[in-house]
Amino acid sequence: MSSIHISNVTIVNENKQFIADVFIKDERIEKIGSHLSVSADTVIDGTGKYLIPGMIDDQVHFREPGLTHKAEIRTESRAAVVGGVTSVMDMPNTTPQAVTCDVLEDKYKLAAEKSFANYSFYLGATNDNVDEIRKLDKNNVCGIKVFMGSSTGNMLVDNPETLEQIFKDAPTIILTHCEDTPMIEENEKRFHETYGDGIHPKYHPEIRSAEACYKSSSLAVSLAKKHGAKLHVLHLTTEKEMSHFESKPLSEKTYTAEVCVHHLFFNAEDYNTLGNQIKCNPAVKYETDRQALLKALREDKLDVIGTDHAPHTWEEKQREYWGAPSGIPLVQHALYALFELYKDGELDLELIVRKTSHAVADLYQIKDRGYIREGYYADLALVDLNGTHTVTKENIQFKCGWSPFEGKTFRSNIEMTFVNGQIVYNHGEVNESVRGKRLQFDR
Repeated sequence: MSSIHISNVTIVNENKQFIADVFIKDERIEKIGSHLSVSADTVIDGTGKYLIPGMIDDQVHFREPGLTHKAEIRTESRAAVVGGVTSVMDMPNTTPQAVTCDVLEDKYKLAAEKSFANYSFYLGATNDNVDEIRKLDKNNVCGIKVFMGSSTGNMLVDNPETLEQIFKDAPTIILTHCEDTPMIEENEKRFHETYGDGIHPKYHPEIRSAEACYKSSSLAVSLAKKHGAKLHVLHLTTEKEMSHFESKPLSEKTYTAEVCVHHLFFNAEDYNTLGNQIKCNPAVKYETDRQALLKALREDKLDVIGTDHAPHTWEEKQREYWGAPSGIPLVQHALYALFELYKDGELDLELIVRKTSHAVADLYQIKDRGYIREGYYADLALVDLNGTHTVTKENIQFKCGWSPFEGKTFRSNIEMTFVNGQIVYNHGEVNESVRGKRLQFDR
């Protein structure tokens, strides 16, 4: 391993900004201080630039195995590091579905060979794999994913008895996708009868309604309270659901919440220009909801920012509304979108770092990551907040080849990304030899 000295850089870490040097050696941060006198193989002048912990994305769909016409671990992790995301947690709705420990281990083997970023994988819950959940080693995976609405195959867990057993016996954190399927199906029937096959995507937030989200998340929170389970509710989208969560430090919470970048950035008006490109579940909703999510994030009701990166091919997205799959490719541009919100005065840098790195590491109890600290792994992003970056078809890294941000010029530029002390991304170039590590947990 080589050593790296980043000098005179503005560090954003643990709710502070300060100028210092960082010395990296053998995967980890060895020293942080002013005007360090060290000998390094690589010296980087950080003057005028910002150094942040790399984003830890707690919700991605990299589609491998089985759905590799949409995405692969190699392509999507490459996109992640180009966007300053250094660790990812991948969802179980692949083919085969990751609902057994054996399938999980197969996915870990794939990632060890292919992933540019650090990685972990969720075990998926079904109506009939409670025994598999019970025997899970809590330090072996990031968590247990429960689809309480909107899933494929047999991963919709809608049996009340099974839900009770999962919340009672789960050995580690439970993550839920919360939408009430019967309510959505009734909405689909009503809209199909009214509009037929030619429905516009702008009706997506009415079909996958706020009421359907609220009913399902209410059930999840009530089960967590009843059984004392550690619950993390994913991708909240509605003002109404904010009533479930409290404004207090993460360490004092028994159940927590995530918000995704696209629900902070887009609103229902964007369906008029982007259509199915921003069709996702739960749906992008209204500006009042977006503002409520931003407010809840600032008030610490919402704990973590993720992406729910979920690529589909361009051809699939061009189908009419009913046939177009839900999901958006986001992992490459998540931090860029958040920096836009910073530029617009809606979020501050310290909060962005806290919600994309510190809080994720704390919530999941990830070992030695998520902070710029001596002794921690050097998972970092070097950012020019006075630069620009235009999204073009040529620089999109996703295998699907498209982004809802194509053509947009962001008012920042991610210049370098470090994974385990190695420069994996450097001013447009990716080091193809770098591989991430399996995340370790201290629970």
